[in-house]
Amino acid sequence: MPFEATRRAVSQIPLLNTHAGPRDRALWPQRLKEEYQALIQFVEQNKAADNDWFRLESNADGTRWTGTCWFIHELLRYEFRLEFDIPVTYPDTAPEVAVPELDGKTAKMYRGGKICLTEHFAPLWARNAPRFGLAHLMALGLGPWLAVEIPDLISKGHVVHKEGQREAAAE
Repeated sequence: MPFEATRRAVSQIPLLNTHAGPRDRALWPQRLKEEYQALIQFVEQNKAADNDWFRLESNADGTRWTGTCWFIHELLRYEFRLEFDIPVTYPDTAPEVAVPELDGKTAKMYRGGKICLTEHFAPLWARNAPRFGLAHLMALGLGPWLAVEIPDLISKGHVVHKEGQREAAAE
């Protein structure tokens, strides 16, 4: 049943029409506009479902994205910085999302905090390129990764809530 909820949520994210990457100076602005529209719709959909969990912003040309994501576990909010660059072969290649502060804390991460999406997400992206965009990356890539990895990292003590860190520092 969680798959149905995911499928329903993702089906509400608009598919993108413009097949252009950052090197395509003529069509990239149109693709970027579609990306923003899909992201806005996804964020609004999440807020309506009381499931707001990330913020993103890009540089002026839309090739570097930064923001924060958070995960609620046992009523505590764990917040992380995230970043990614749009690959030159985008949209045929998905961006590699990095959560730098989790670098080295899980086996499902590599090269400077980039999360591993090769096993499950990469084939899905390949089948749906160029219709998938950044909202799909968040919904089907980062979101499920956080849902699996963060509780495990917390249970192993690799991630500690900020309140717990302050208490340990005070002792």
